[in-house]
Amino acid sequence: MSHTVANKAKLLARVRRIRGQVEAIERALEAEAGCEKVMHLIAAVRGGAASLMAEMVEEHVRTHLVDAELHPGALDGEAVDQLVDVVRTYLR
Repeated sequence: MSHTVANKAKLLARVRRIRGQVEAIERALEAEAGCEKVMHLIAAVRGGAASLMAEMVEEHVRTHLVDAELHPGALDGEAVDQLVDVVRTYLR
C-alpha cells in the first residue's frame, strides 16, 4: 500500500483526531452530559471515520484498480471520478 506510506502523516493525523473525538465521548459520558451533546460527539466520530474510509477507498481505486500504467484502458478518468463521488456520498 504505497499510497498509505506516502500519506502516512496525514492519515495518522486523521486517526488521532478521531481518537480525540472518541475520548471526548468518554469524558462526556463520565460527566453525565446530556444526550444531545453525546449524540453530536458520536456524529462527529462517525463523520471522521467515514471521511477517512472515503479517502482510503479513493486512493485504493486510483492507485490499485485504475492505475493507467498498470491497467491501460481499465476505466477512464471520468468514470473513476463518478465512482469516487458515489462512494463519498454513500459514506457521509
